[in-house]
Amino acid sequence: MYYIKRIITCVVCLSFAAIIGWAGSGAEWGYEGKTGPDFWGSLSPDYALCSSGKAQSPINIVDSVATKQNLRDIVFHYEPTKLHLLNNGHTLELEYEEGSSIEIDGTKYGLVQLHFHAPSEHTINGRQFDMEMHLVHKSASGNLAVIGVMIRKGKENKAYEQLWNNLPAEKDKEASLNAKVNADDLLPANRLTYRYTGSLTTPPCSEGVSWNVLTTPIEFSQGQIDRFTEVLNRSCCTFNNRPVQPLNGRELYRDTSKD
Repeated sequence: MYYIKRIITCVVCLSFAAIIGWAGSGAEWGYEGKTGPDFWGSLSPDYALCSSGKAQSPINIVDSVATKQNLRDIVFHYEPTKLHLLNNGHTLELEYEEGSSIEIDGTKYGLVQLHFHAPSEHTINGRQFDMEMHLVHKSASGNLAVIGVMIRKGKENKAYEQLWNNLPAEKDKEASLNAKVNADDLLPANRLTYRYTGSLTTPPCSEGVSWNVLTTPIEFSQGQIDRFTEVLNRSCCTFNNRPVQPLNGRELYRDTSKD
């Protein structure tokens, strides 16, 4: 109950425009040089929180700092969606059809899109992973909740085959197919999480985002990782991760309900 109250207190109402901002509208920004993360806060008044915010993401998740607690399970209601991929110049994004959602502490959040970063944005006990996937959800009142999934080098992941075979290689290009993919198949079986309140990891860096980072990573083959970074290099940059931000005394929880 204490955790629920803290989340309700911390989460602010974010409009759908914040998700659009995540995809790159507004002043030009990037990951390198004078438009990189160190300069985001000065590129536009709309991006001020990127430098002045005290509840920013990503963070280094440290087990010894996290409060161990039996948290209510996140309930996943994911359905198949038509394959519609977008290269927005900052990442590769799967736009999700309406009808899929998660429930966190009784609040329903609809799945809007999922996208990827390389290398990972969050680190766990100082370890950076090869990639990270973010599944972005929005509630009826406009609040955002993100599921973060770490990706490490290992076996080829067949669940991502349709996505990876159709990645649009150039900025502002799209790929649409009649084939369908289900986000539920893209996640590990173990869905215990680290939870904290943070921000968008790209401009405008809006705060009040409910972050839920899975403790269990998934695997991609080296070829799958290389395919993503190859497309990233062609469309924008050599990497698309924001450096970790200070925790600044925020509460960090580790779900132990099934440990």
